[in-house]
Amino acid sequence: MTKRTLILIVVGWILLTLFNYYYMNFFILAFEWLGLVITLFIFSVTQIIRLIKERNELTKIRIQKAVIFTVLFLLTFFKSFTNGIIEKADWFVLEAKREKIVNQVLNKELNPNVSWNGWVCELPYEFPVVSNGGNDIGISRNDENGKTTVSFWVFRNFFDSPSTLFVYTNDPEQIKELEKRVIERPEGNWKLKEYWYRTYGEW
Repeated sequence: MTKRTLILIVVGWILLTLFNYYYMNFFILAFEWLGLVITLFIFSVTQIIRLIKERNELTKIRIQKAVIFTVLFLLTFFKSFTNGIIEKADWFVLEAKREKIVNQVLNKELNPNVSWNGWVCELPYEFPVVSNGGNDIGISRNDENGKTTVSFWVFRNFFDSPSTLFVYTNDPEQIKELEKRVIERPEGNWKLKEYWYRTYGEW
């Protein structure tokens, strides 16, 4: 295995991780993750054993192989850590784009538009991915006070399983509920900035 092959493996892992974060179906992802963890574990152990055997005549490429496969295994196994890094970068990079979408919703240029759900709006483009799992957003309008809540999926689960969201709301009732979540379950819920929250759970 050459240095060029190692670089291609790292690049491939990065691209696969990003694809999984933005596009991969939850059910397929679980099996893929397990297979990748097992594969990288085997490669890591193999390279560490070879490293120990060749300790008296170590080469730079041997050390690189052991380090790279071990790091990739750990980053894959602890995927919540890896996804957390991507999530923070995603929020920073696409913050302005999401703000623009919220303004379109507030101006009623974007509205729920799918037949199978009364609050989902399918955005008219696939890229950039501002809401994972199909670039759909959730739009809730409070008829009593005229306020609006817009939800962007970070991780879109299925059925009644909890999802992770970036939520914009100017609705005092929703803000009160979100602030309560932040206090009671801060490990998965926090305020990003005024009117914006990161939430985990049923919504």
